[in-house]
Amino acid sequence: MKWSIPVLCLCLLAGACICGCTGNADPVQATSAIPEPLPGNLTIINGDTEIVLNWDAITALPAFEGYGYAVSTVGIKYGPYEVKGVALTDLIALAGDFGTENNTWISAPDGYLWVFDYEQVQGEGFITFDDGLKEVPSPPLTVIIMYEQDGLPLSYIDGGPFRMAIATDTPGVITEGSSWVKWVDKIEIK
Repeated sequence: MKWSIPVLCLCLLAGACICGCTGNADPVQATSAIPEPLPGNLTIINGDTEIVLNWDAITALPAFEGYGYAVSTVGIKYGPYEVKGVALTDLIALAGDFGTENNTWISAPDGYLWVFDYEQVQGEGFITFDDGLKEVPSPPLTVIIMYEQDGLPLSYIDGGPFRMAIATDTPGVITEGSSWVKWVDKIEIK
């Protein structure tokens, strides 16, 4: 009886190896429940106006280029990056008016949603940190739909084709990462 537990564990391990559970599976495919989004489609909804933009249309718009750096709620830093994308204010303007009474809902196919108020859409009202995660006065910030990171198209694992980013002209400024929505496919003005 005292050998039955180790023998059972050994049999389970051998079975896993035989079934291929320890093979070189793609870790993104194996661990991600997020479906691959349509390549570069972004829907903007403002009242009765609905606009669908593809990759080419978005990358043809005037771009903001600067720096982005985020920290997760558990203190993991992502970046610093050189970022490129379209200002959220420019995308909203394509679909109509946006006033102080409005909020902007940014969502992704996995169900993640972040709501920006009017002030945040303008790049204000964010807490910023230095590299030591000490709060610092905020330089001018621009909320963008990022499509390039460090000079390359944004990869799927990094949230591409489109990801929210809080960007600045000042390197080394960190913002809280919850608002950096990955795989953005919809912007709604409410």
